[in-house]
Order: sequence, then C-alpha cells, then structure tokens
Amino acid sequence: MSAGLKGPAKNCALCPRLVSFRDKNADTYPDFFNGAVPAFGAADAWLLIVGLAPGLKGANRTGRPFTGDYAGELLYPTLLKTGLAKGSYKAAPDDGVVLKGCRITNAVRCVPPENKPTPLEQKTCRDFLVAEMKAMSKLKAILSLGQISHNAVLSTLGVRKVSFPFKHGALHQLPNGITLADSYHCSRYNVNTRVLTPEMFETVVANVKALAT
Repeated sequence: MSAGLKGPAKNCALCPRLVSFRDKNADTYPDFFNGAVPAFGAADAWLLIVGLAPGLKGANRTGRPFTGDYAGELLYPTLLKTGLAKGSYKAAPDDGVVLKGCRITNAVRCVPPENKPTPLEQKTCRDFLVAEMKAMSKLKAILSLGQISHNAVLSTLGVRKVSFPFKHGALHQLPNGITLADSYHCSRYNVNTRVLTPEMFETVVANVKALAT
C-alpha cells in the first residue's frame, strides 16, 4: 500500500483537542477502536465517498467508516443495492462487506467532540485526503456527504468554493476532470426530518454509479 493510502497512524497526535477527546474515550470505552479511522476500500477505486468525521459510537467504535452508526444503515444498503458493494451489512468491520469500485473515507479521521471538528482540525487533516486522492490513480468521481465534506474536497483540490456551491444531487465537473457529486449527509437527523429520504439518496448514488460507464 502506498504512503498516500495509509492515512494517519491510529495514534495520530496532530490535533491536541482530538487527542484529548480520544484519550477520554479510551478510558470510558476501552473496547472501542479509539483512533484515527482508516479509509475502507481498494486503491484502484474510481469513486471516493467522503464523509465528515467518525461518529463516537460508529466508526470510532468499530474502526471502519460509517460502520455501527445510523448513517451506515443508509449508506451501506444503498451501496449494496446499486452494485457498489457486495455481501451483507451487519454493522461490524468483520461482516464481510466488500466495496466494488468505491472507497470510503472521512475529511477528518478522528472523532471530534459533538461531531464538530474545528476549521484548524479540518485543515490539519486535509493533507491525508490530498495524499489519498493523489494515490488513487483511477479516481473519476467523488461523492461528498454533506456541505463540510464538499468544502473539504474543494479545498483539497485547490478549487474555489464559490464556483461550485453545495447542492444536493448536483454533479460538478471540476477542472481536473473529476466529477464531484453532492448529497445531504445520511445522518439520523436528516433522515428523521425528511431532509434526506432513502429514495433521494439512492438516486444520487445511482447517478454517480452511471459515471462509471
């Protein structure tokens, strides 16, 4: 595996506030992963799905993006339904789910207090996303889950945000040839308030899947 795909070490110490929160969680939840969560998926994926950060009792617990939290209950079944994954999602890193042509990562790799990374923490972690994108030689499209993820991707690529505003369902053709797709984050709040329905999310993923052909 290339250095760009390895991401930060599990005990990454670049962000003091996140390290302190991680140490606190390790005391409270000693059986959790409690570290910088690695990306999930192959290096030759054509699609990169980018979330904001690990959830406290989701990826921070299981060590796999969107695994064990509410968002994963929508994300993984949708990937399975649209042919971007195979297996059976059981909310555990050993459930045998295999991604097909896609890779899942986060703009910030460590769980932040109240699910809100600071701008400095987002900037500090950006180098890992930069390296990851560069290492994905077949990267063709990026699916951003939420506006913060969308902005992180644009900053990573050095693209002016005003030129590509976040809009659910949008497909932005970026100057480097990559397509940036936008979706509302598949969080419990967005689903419960009907800001995002399973049908809306499936449509976005299906439209992105069509880019592979």
